[in-house]
Amino acid sequence: MRKSSQSWNPPRHIAIIPDGNRRWSKENKFSLMSSYDLGIKKFIDVSIWAKELGVNTISVWALSTENLVNRSRMELNTLFRLYNRASRDPNILQTLDRNNARVRVVGNTKALPKYLRDSLKYLENKSKKNDGLSINVLVGYGGKEDILYAVKRIVESKSRSIKLTYDAIKENLRTSMLPDIDLIIRTSGEMRLSGLLPWQACYSELYFSKKYWPSFDKRDLKRAISSYSERNRRFGK
Repeated sequence: MRKSSQSWNPPRHIAIIPDGNRRWSKENKFSLMSSYDLGIKKFIDVSIWAKELGVNTISVWALSTENLVNRSRMELNTLFRLYNRASRDPNILQTLDRNNARVRVVGNTKALPKYLRDSLKYLENKSKKNDGLSINVLVGYGGKEDILYAVKRIVESKSRSIKLTYDAIKENLRTSMLPDIDLIIRTSGEMRLSGLLPWQACYSELYFSKKYWPSFDKRDLKRAISSYSERNRRFGK
């Protein structure tokens, strides 16, 4: 339902599924590596734009558990190298500091090469003092796996006082530190969530952009937030 009058009411937490890198690379005759490199830089831009527009938390799905199983080794190695380079890029680190932005990596990082785990930890440590914008990067993450992980932790706990409750599950998720999502944006025209943060997405508003991720710009982000601002969220009432 739309609100009766337009107003600028930005979401506190935006989650993004940055889809369409491979299709964009084919249509624009770019290498896959160049396409993914643009996609990583685009997420930094979008995060800063989001902060300027009033958002204080942004999460992006960088690599899913399904990607780790189904993508070719060549493509995964390309992504690993790009994420490794971005994690130590002085320009990116300066941009994060300049915008008081903190990066947190969330997911099963044990599935990643050690050199990449080390670089992601370096990125987290270099930005941990910042508190103006929270950026969550989901790497080696899957929604079903996250819930299974939480239930296993509870079942395997030696504490008899822990019971299987909503709160117990939430507290044991890999993503337990993430707030509920107000707005989910998916690019490339695909209209599904693919298991993105199911616990935090129960009452999320959805926005699907037809643009491929490398082409998504500030005007597109403003349109998504404007659409969100016009909606009347009832939360089951």
